[in-house]
Amino acid sequence: MLACAGLLAMVLSVGTGSVSLSPGEVMAAVMGGGEPLHHTLVLELRLPRTLAAFATGGLLAVAGALMQVLLRNPLADPYVLGLSGGASVGALLAMLAGLTTLVVSVSAFGGALLATLLVFGLAHGTGSWTPSRLLLTGVVVAAGWGAVITLMLAIAPAQRLPGMLYWLMGDVSYARSPWPAMVLLFLTCLLVLPVGRSLNVLARGPMQAAALGVNVRPLEWMIYLSASLLTATAVTTAGSIGFVGLVVPHMLRLLLGNDQRLILPACALAGGTLLVLADTLARVVIAPEQLPVGVITALLGVPTFLYLLYRSR
Repeated sequence: MLACAGLLAMVLSVGTGSVSLSPGEVMAAVMGGGEPLHHTLVLELRLPRTLAAFATGGLLAVAGALMQVLLRNPLADPYVLGLSGGASVGALLAMLAGLTTLVVSVSAFGGALLATLLVFGLAHGTGSWTPSRLLLTGVVVAAGWGAVITLMLAIAPAQRLPGMLYWLMGDVSYARSPWPAMVLLFLTCLLVLPVGRSLNVLARGPMQAAALGVNVRPLEWMIYLSASLLTATAVTTAGSIGFVGLVVPHMLRLLLGNDQRLILPACALAGGTLLVLADTLARVVIAPEQLPVGVITALLGVPTFLYLLYRSR
């Protein structure tokens, strides 16, 4: 059902715009037929953007689900815990230095990994972390990354400032190629499914997982690195987009239960569908002007986050 919803959302996204296309015209253009204008409009402009939005949403949702399993906290996600901020700082540093796209991606991954280690290191301290302690640490670290980003914007050349601001708000229109993110999303789903049972056990706590034969430390490091890589790829694809990794896993757990063998693939589909619909709304709500898609996800995510925080009291 989620796969059908994702496909319908992509068809709707590709067909919506200044030139509206019917589903039949969209499919004809994808298959290589139809009018030349439709072919160019679909394959060169709208479809790459739609695929980039789907891949970015899927990556953020899977990263959020992994972090929530690791921390046993439904409020954990890459944006709230500062991973997106760290990846943004790394990517912006590489962009300011005029480096290549590959270096920007590597720098974003380094920033996300540094943010992960910083949050967990500070939250752990001399004892073990608690959900509230980790959440507060993540919020503070995210605020610190925000201050660094503000400093970088203040010293950035004027000609680069508009693009950097739109990128920080989350904007799929500047995505170069969706295929690296799509391939990573597919490979991640294939790799995490075999460890789904171990993730289910880890969600009950590291001591219980160790008692049941799970090698806890390597599994935790796998989650650290995977969440950092997924977040970094999403950031380099579409900028900093918040709350997808918070909203989607929580809603799916309410519907499907807490079996990670179902939740993680469902997150990839539902997260991608959500961001495709949000990007479509961002393109048409004040047409012909376009909103950054991060604005739409924030308007959806902030009330949800406050509701979850209220329930967790």
